Amino acid sequence: MSALLAGATGLIGRELAAHWTGPGPLHLLVRRAMPAAHPLHRVHVVDFAALPPLPSAQLGFCCLGTTIKAAGSQAAFRAVDHTAVLAFARAARRAGVRHFAVVSSLGASVGARSFYSRVKGEMEDELKTLGFASLVIARPSLLIGDRSTLAQPPRRGERLAQTLSAPFLPLIPVAWRPIAAATVARALLRALSRPEPGVRVLLSAQLQELGA
Repeated sequence: MSALLAGATGLIGRELAAHWTGPGPLHLLVRRAMPAAHPLHRVHVVDFAALPPLPSAQLGFCCLGTTIKAAGSQAAFRAVDHTAVLAFARAARRAGVRHFAVVSSLGASVGARSFYSRVKGEMEDELKTLGFASLVIARPSLLIGDRSTLAQPPRRGERLAQTLSAPFLPLIPVAWRPIAAATVARALLRALSRPEPGVRVLLSAQLQELGA
């Protein structure tokens, strides 16, 4: 069993790569060269705007994502969280991937007022048309993880939310509770290790349980 992973340098993608146990290789699609951290890793430097034919694989994981602030504009954000995600999914489908998992966002909906959530919802709807035997859509709440090693700008809003919520964590419904990136990664791996036919949407509470 081999897999493709887009977004391997991000918070969830890094954890997913670290937890991959094979038995086949995990092909990491990245924008910049990086060393392979594990004997099962195969690193491929690609341009998501012009993807080459991808290695044959059975599973696909998409952890691509940014924020409007980090991207610099709504158009740049959409280019990553919508266009690049779908380009990867289509290329993965051509490479033989039948089971696909993607990281979306809590509140994703084509009818959302928020541009961010609306783009995520549009991406989800288009993925559903690509013909995967099984499609897992993860909608985590606020992500917890160490961004200091990812060369990402600090997200003050996330730090503030974590600090304020910490004393009340047991009182926060699990559906809204902050979730560790490693938990989401484990949930995705477990979901595709026993794929179910059709579309499966995993909300944050389900991700907490599956990735525990």
